[in-house]
Amino acid sequence: MSRLPTVAIVGRPNVGKSTLFNRLVGKKLALVDDRPGVTRDRREGDAHLLGLDFRVIDTAGYEDEDPDTLPGRMRQQTQAAVDAADVALFVVDARAGVVPLDEEIARWLRGADTPIVLMANKAEGRAGESGVYEAMALGFGDPVVFSAEHGEGIVELFEALLPHLDPLQPEPEEPIDIESPDAPLKLAIVGRPNAGKSTLVNRMLGEDRMITGPEAGITRDSIAIDWTWEGPDGPRQVRLIDTAGMRKRAKVQDKLEKLSVADALHAVDFAEVVVLLLDATLGLEAQDLRIADRVLEEGRALVIALNKWDVAENASSLFNGVKKALDEGLAQVKGVPLLAVSAATGKGIDQLIGAAFETREAWSRRVGTGELNRWFERAIEANPPPAPGGKRIKLRYLTQAKTRPPGFVLFGTRVDELPMSYQRYLINGIRRELGFGAVPVRLMLRAPKNPFGK
Repeated sequence: MSRLPTVAIVGRPNVGKSTLFNRLVGKKLALVDDRPGVTRDRREGDAHLLGLDFRVIDTAGYEDEDPDTLPGRMRQQTQAAVDAADVALFVVDARAGVVPLDEEIARWLRGADTPIVLMANKAEGRAGESGVYEAMALGFGDPVVFSAEHGEGIVELFEALLPHLDPLQPEPEEPIDIESPDAPLKLAIVGRPNAGKSTLVNRMLGEDRMITGPEAGITRDSIAIDWTWEGPDGPRQVRLIDTAGMRKRAKVQDKLEKLSVADALHAVDFAEVVVLLLDATLGLEAQDLRIADRVLEEGRALVIALNKWDVAENASSLFNGVKKALDEGLAQVKGVPLLAVSAATGKGIDQLIGAAFETREAWSRRVGTGELNRWFERAIEANPPPAPGGKRIKLRYLTQAKTRPPGFVLFGTRVDELPMSYQRYLINGIRRELGFGAVPVRLMLRAPKNPFGK
């Protein structure tokens, strides 16, 4: 894949960076709230601005704090984003005017090698005029007068970015077939707070890309990162999605946490394979089963990983206990892959990614109609459908209507009376004998129209 030029958005908290990010990518990807400090990790998205294509990075608000504190760790992420960017957008609040923290950020940016474009945001109406004039004194020339909320100033922003990004525009590429085995694997990491999701992503990437620490609930946005996994058969492309921790619904009272959980659920919808990360020091809890059930309801392929394996006690009995509890708690899908990993040491990560690719392959599998109906005839012969009220249910044939997740249509007479137990018998047989493994399988029932029905 050709590399897109990157644009980092920087500034103090609550100047509208995430609103600007959402405006540029054309979607409400970043969480936005009136309180400062909502964004913590670097969130990336693809932007298209009047013919310019680039990758835009939303960063945490720059704060002058000790590096060991959470705001200090957030600032380190912002500095890393600016260092890696081709150009940085320095955003100030035109309504509030230039404050001492803006001046400190300007001093830092003047020492950076990255080109800087100054933006005076929230400049709609006359309330921001004085702030625009104050911004001129920061040493980056005239600011781009902008309103991220209303989309004013788009042409001026384009003109400011054009000399930096136009020489870096990639050559057009052939579109990727998303169902191709070589397409990037969309892999979401979900779980309860403090299970080690961000630490696992950092270990995979080999860098401190996500903010981590002892505090629960650090991650708020779902963060997607492109990564190349060096597998046994060569490099494979993966789009990793780190998500916010999901607590029990009754415990989620804060509006921002509700938005974070909704964002994590949206990431599940976007993913192909979802890794549910469990904390091996806590074992399996009811909330883990609720999350797994939600993933399967959405039709995503599921892999479960026991993290913190390096510090787990009675590892063998723990593993067997979790496996048994999963088989009982996820009765609709038997045999979901369960792996032991350690985000701290890297143990089991290659096996986890390999299992995710194999699971996606089963999730995308299509069976020919001939093979499917030969199996179907054997299944009916071995276990004929019941005859409720003495009237026989006649099952005629089965066809696969879709993949990702696999969906099948069963045609026959009086199929509306087919018991759920028999439908489960067919679904489990499809999984077990036709190579679908432990992925969600949908079965729809269809009866031929009766020409004399009216």
